[in-house]
Amino acid sequence: MYSAFLKRVLDILISLVVLLCAMPLLLVVFLILFYQNKSKAFFFQERPGLHQKPFHIIKFKTMTDEKDADGKLLPDNKRLTKAGRLIRKLSIDELPQLVNVLKGDMSLIGPRPLLFKYIPLYSTTQLRRHEMRPGITGWAQVNGRNSISWTQKFEYDVYYIDHVSLVLDIKILWMTFLKVIQTQGVNQSDDRPMNPFNGTN
Repeated sequence: MYSAFLKRVLDILISLVVLLCAMPLLLVVFLILFYQNKSKAFFFQERPGLHQKPFHIIKFKTMTDEKDADGKLLPDNKRLTKAGRLIRKLSIDELPQLVNVLKGDMSLIGPRPLLFKYIPLYSTTQLRRHEMRPGITGWAQVNGRNSISWTQKFEYDVYYIDHVSLVLDIKILWMTFLKVIQTQGVNQSDDRPMNPFNGTN
């Protein structure tokens, strides 16, 4: 009952309230990034959603598109601006995903939507993370976020799918709030938010 109906209703109601309350902040961040990134305030990327159905995730664009002499993008730490670093540290860059939630692409809570290139690397158990809508936050995020291994992340994702409930979702939302305030587990290093998944790490 909860995962089939009430979870979606709460997603819509909470997303609408947060978007309305955060509108002044979102507008300020939009204007800063619009100026900083030369008219590009948002980042769009195709990700696999429920049952691996593709959708375009929306985030604030915290990095520039600077390239080296060979035309390749510079490392993340070279493209991450001062404003972008602060926006990412406070997880403000994730707020536009509330639009994805309203559209039905995502849920507030669930496994984080990763990249299509990782799907062939998943084990049968890890593939189960696509049995639910991906989330803005999730059980893996509140248990280490980017400071834990991919294997641990996927174990937390599958655990959530098997134990989803209203009580667990409330717990995750509260723990997410605390993590954001404390800025814990955001990055593995100053060079990149998270090392790429290679099928073993």
